[in-house]
Amino acid sequence: MLNEIEIKCINKTDRSSAHDRIKSIGGVNPDGSPWKLTVAEAIAAVAAGKWQFYVKQAGLKVWVIIAVSAAGNKYLKTENDGEQPNNLLSLPECP
Repeated sequence: MLNEIEIKCINKTDRSSAHDRIKSIGGVNPDGSPWKLTVAEAIAAVAAGKWQFYVKQAGLKVWVIIAVSAAGNKYLKTENDGEQPNNLLSLPECP
């Protein structure tokens, strides 16, 4: 069974491309301590079946998936739930 982990914040790059805009994700561990991963670390963990990330939207889980840009670069995004802007990009900045 995968560990389900809520993403509560992100850090963005200065890039204008939505595919390259997020550089790290973060949240809070069960003990209250903060955690942060680079996007590359998060993608590797998802691909290895270690973790499954989600964000909360209106109290519901929206799963974060690995997508591939037209240039072949992997990035994180939320499943299509009809909300704009992207739920992940809408999160506050991590400290």
